[in-house]
Amino acid sequence: MRAWGIALFCATLGFACAGSHEAAARQNPRGTRNAEPSHSASSGPRGKAHDVQRGHASIYAYSLTGRRMADGNRFDPHADTVASRTLPLGSRARVTNLSTGRSVLVRVTDRGPHIRHRILDVSPGVASRLGMGRTGTAMVSVEPVGLVEVAEASGPKGPR
Repeated sequence: MRAWGIALFCATLGFACAGSHEAAARQNPRGTRNAEPSHSASSGPRGKAHDVQRGHASIYAYSLTGRRMADGNRFDPHADTVASRTLPLGSRARVTNLSTGRSVLVRVTDRGPHIRHRILDVSPGVASRLGMGRTGTAMVSVEPVGLVEVAEASGPKGPR
Protein backbone atom coordinates (compact mmCIF):
# COMPACT_ATOMS: atom_id res chain seq x y z
CA MET A 1 0.00 0.00 0.00
CA ARG A 2 2.86 2.37 0.86
CA ALA A 3 4.58 1.76 -2.51
CA TRP A 4 1.29 2.46 -4.26
CA GLY A 5 0.99 5.80 -2.42
CA ILE A 6 4.51 6.83 -3.40
CA ALA A 7 3.90 5.88 -7.03
CA LEU A 8 0.63 7.84 -7.04
CA PHE A 9 2.37 10.87 -5.50
CA CYS A 10 5.18 10.77 -8.09
CA ALA A 11 2.71 10.38 -10.94
CA THR A 12 0.66 13.34 -9.68
CA LEU A 13 3.79 15.45 -9.30
CA GLY A 14 4.93 14.50 -12.81
CA PHE A 15 1.58 15.48 -14.33
CA ALA A 16 1.60 18.78 -12.44
CA CYS A 17 5.05 19.63 -13.81
CA ALA A 18 4.09 18.59 -17.32
CA GLY A 19 0.92 20.64 -17.13
CA SER A 20 2.73 23.83 -16.11
CA HIS A 21 5.31 23.29 -18.87
CA GLU A 22 2.55 22.86 -21.44
CA ALA A 23 0.86 26.05 -20.22
CA ALA A 24 4.14 27.94 -20.60
CA ALA A 25 4.62 26.52 -24.09
CA ARG A 26 1.12 27.70 -25.08
CA GLN A 27 1.93 31.24 -23.92
CA ASN A 28 5.14 31.37 -25.96
CA PRO A 29 5.09 28.62 -28.63
CA ARG A 30 8.72 29.07 -29.70
CA GLY A 31 9.94 28.41 -26.17
CA THR A 32 12.03 31.59 -26.08
CA ARG A 33 11.73 34.68 -23.94
CA ASN A 34 11.01 37.89 -25.78
CA ALA A 35 13.67 39.71 -23.76
CA GLU A 36 16.49 37.55 -25.05
CA PRO A 37 18.10 38.36 -28.38
CA SER A 38 17.51 35.57 -30.85
CA HIS A 39 20.65 34.22 -32.45
CA SER A 40 20.66 32.69 -35.88
CA ALA A 41 23.15 31.67 -38.54
CA SER A 42 25.28 29.89 -36.02
CA SER A 43 26.11 26.29 -35.44
CA GLY A 44 28.03 27.05 -32.25
CA PRO A 45 26.84 27.90 -28.76
CA ARG A 46 24.66 30.93 -28.09
CA GLY A 47 26.31 34.27 -27.69
CA LYS A 48 29.07 33.86 -30.25
CA ALA A 49 30.17 37.17 -31.71
CA HIS A 50 29.39 36.06 -35.29
CA ASP A 51 25.72 35.41 -34.57
CA VAL A 52 23.02 37.63 -36.00
CA GLN A 53 21.02 39.13 -33.14
CA ARG A 54 17.44 40.35 -33.31
CA GLY A 55 15.85 42.50 -30.65
CA HIS A 56 14.97 46.02 -29.62
CA ALA A 57 17.38 48.92 -29.99
CA SER A 58 17.06 52.25 -28.23
CA ILE A 59 18.56 55.68 -28.84
CA TYR A 60 21.35 57.26 -26.76
CA ALA A 61 20.30 60.51 -25.13
CA TYR A 62 21.75 63.74 -26.54
CA SER A 63 22.57 64.67 -22.93
CA LEU A 64 25.43 62.13 -23.03
CA THR A 65 27.28 64.21 -25.66
CA GLY A 66 30.96 64.56 -24.73
CA ARG A 67 30.98 61.85 -22.07
CA ARG A 68 33.59 59.10 -22.24
CA MET A 69 32.53 55.77 -23.65
CA ALA A 70 33.97 52.34 -22.87
CA ASP A 71 36.55 52.67 -25.67
CA GLY A 72 37.88 55.93 -24.15
CA ASN A 73 36.54 58.27 -26.83
CA ARG A 74 33.91 60.91 -26.22
CA PHE A 75 30.32 60.39 -27.36
CA ASP A 76 29.37 62.19 -30.58
CA PRO A 77 25.61 61.99 -31.30
CA HIS A 78 26.23 62.20 -35.06
CA ALA A 79 28.80 59.38 -35.25
CA ASP A 80 27.98 55.84 -36.40
CA THR A 81 28.43 54.36 -32.93
CA VAL A 82 26.50 51.84 -30.84
CA ALA A 83 26.67 50.21 -27.44
CA SER A 84 26.51 46.42 -27.20
CA ARG A 85 26.83 43.98 -24.31
CA THR A 86 28.11 41.10 -26.46
CA LEU A 87 30.12 42.45 -29.42
CA PRO A 88 33.78 43.35 -28.84
CA LEU A 89 34.69 47.02 -28.60
CA GLY A 90 35.96 48.33 -31.93
CA SER A 91 34.13 45.73 -34.01
CA ARG A 92 31.82 46.72 -36.85
CA ALA A 93 28.27 45.55 -37.45
CA ARG A 94 25.42 46.11 -39.85
CA VAL A 95 22.27 47.23 -38.02
CA THR A 96 18.99 46.86 -39.92
CA ASN A 97 15.67 48.32 -38.83
CA LEU A 98 13.29 45.43 -39.44
CA SER A 99 10.24 47.65 -39.98
CA THR A 100 11.82 50.05 -42.51
CA GLY A 101 14.47 47.80 -44.06
CA ARG A 102 17.12 50.53 -43.70
CA SER A 103 20.59 49.49 -42.56
CA VAL A 104 23.69 51.30 -41.31
CA LEU A 105 27.27 50.11 -40.81
CA VAL A 106 28.29 51.00 -37.24
CA ARG A 107 31.21 50.60 -34.81
CA VAL A 108 30.83 49.25 -31.26
CA THR A 109 32.29 51.90 -28.96
CA ASP A 110 30.46 51.43 -25.67
CA ARG A 111 28.85 48.91 -23.34
CA GLY A 112 25.11 48.77 -22.87
CA PRO A 113 22.24 49.13 -23.16
CA HIS A 114 21.46 49.19 -19.48
CA ILE A 115 17.77 48.53 -20.02
CA ARG A 116 17.04 44.82 -19.71
CA HIS A 117 14.97 44.08 -22.81
CA ARG A 118 17.20 45.81 -25.34
CA ILE A 119 20.19 44.52 -27.30
CA LEU A 120 21.66 47.77 -28.64
CA ASP A 121 21.89 51.51 -27.98
CA VAL A 122 22.39 53.56 -31.14
CA SER A 123 23.52 57.16 -31.51
CA PRO A 124 20.85 59.67 -32.61
CA GLY A 125 22.59 59.94 -36.01
CA VAL A 126 22.30 56.18 -36.57
CA ALA A 127 18.68 56.24 -35.35
CA SER A 128 17.87 58.93 -37.90
CA ARG A 129 19.44 56.96 -40.77
CA LEU A 130 17.60 53.81 -39.65
CA GLY A 131 14.28 55.65 -39.60
CA MET A 132 13.58 54.82 -35.97
CA GLY A 133 11.17 57.74 -35.66
CA ARG A 134 9.96 59.32 -32.47
CA THR A 135 9.29 56.15 -30.48
CA GLY A 136 12.92 55.86 -29.39
CA THR A 137 13.04 52.11 -29.98
CA ALA A 138 12.88 49.78 -32.94
CA MET A 139 13.16 46.08 -33.67
CA VAL A 140 16.55 45.56 -35.33
CA SER A 141 18.86 42.91 -36.68
CA VAL A 142 22.57 43.18 -35.77
CA GLU A 143 25.04 41.35 -37.98
CA PRO A 144 28.76 41.60 -37.13
CA VAL A 145 30.91 42.30 -40.19
CA GLY A 146 34.35 42.99 -38.75
CA LEU A 147 35.39 41.59 -35.41
CA VAL A 148 38.41 42.84 -33.50
CA GLU A 149 40.88 40.32 -32.12
CA VAL A 150 41.19 40.89 -28.39
CA ALA A 151 44.70 40.39 -27.01
CA GLU A 152 44.67 38.43 -23.77
CA ALA A 153 47.69 40.12 -22.22
CA SER A 154 47.33 43.62 -23.61
CA GLY A 155 49.18 46.34 -21.77
CA PRO A 156 48.04 49.90 -21.18
CA LYS A 157 47.05 51.81 -24.31
CA GLY A 158 48.67 55.01 -23.16
CA PRO A 159 47.47 58.11 -21.30
CA ARG A 160 43.80 58.99 -21.37
